[in-house]
Amino acid sequence: MRTPQLQTSRKKKSKSPRRKSKIQIVPLSRWHPRLLQFTDWAIITGSVMLCLLMLLIRVPGMELLGIGPNWPVIWVVAWSVKRTAFSGALAGVVLGLLQDAMTSPDPTHALSLAVVGSLTGLLQKQRFIQEDFISIALIVFGMALWSETIFASQLILMGDRNPADVWAHFQKVALASAILSSLWAPVIYFPLNRWWQQVKLAQQS
Repeated sequence: MRTPQLQTSRKKKSKSPRRKSKIQIVPLSRWHPRLLQFTDWAIITGSVMLCLLMLLIRVPGMELLGIGPNWPVIWVVAWSVKRTAFSGALAGVVLGLLQDAMTSPDPTHALSLAVVGSLTGLLQKQRFIQEDFISIALIVFGMALWSETIFASQLILMGDRNPADVWAHFQKVALASAILSSLWAPVIYFPLNRWWQQVKLAQQS
């Protein structure tokens, strides 16, 4: 007689309703336009500040030959990869001026980041870009090399440094920065890109 009681109790437990989660995420399409825009600008500003602060932080395992990733280049590529060349160049200038304020304005970082943004904007067509790790890493690798090349050229044009010493130091800095930046690019690109895609869909709906 005990066995049927156990079976009936199991059936009762299986028929009990499942507990539903009380937390419900409101879709972005239902957000107020001003709230959505404010949140977007807050994420943009916060991500820019984070990338600039990361320049001052040296985390173990995030350096190669004493050189860290070029976080501003990563952010400019993430911003410009699906926007126009003008929008990318403008973002590069703004971020470069902010970096100058933190480091030194002579030579400026605005020129190199503006070139990075404009070149990345020219590669925005879908037939040239695929959203995977390899594509974004290759773009960031090339743009980091461009950025360091332009910066080194400015140092030489200033005339107060030996060009041979500048290029010798540039080779080490450019290669290490490009490698690390390409490896860490998805950490910045994919979250921001997904957010901007959701915002675009919400604005179109």
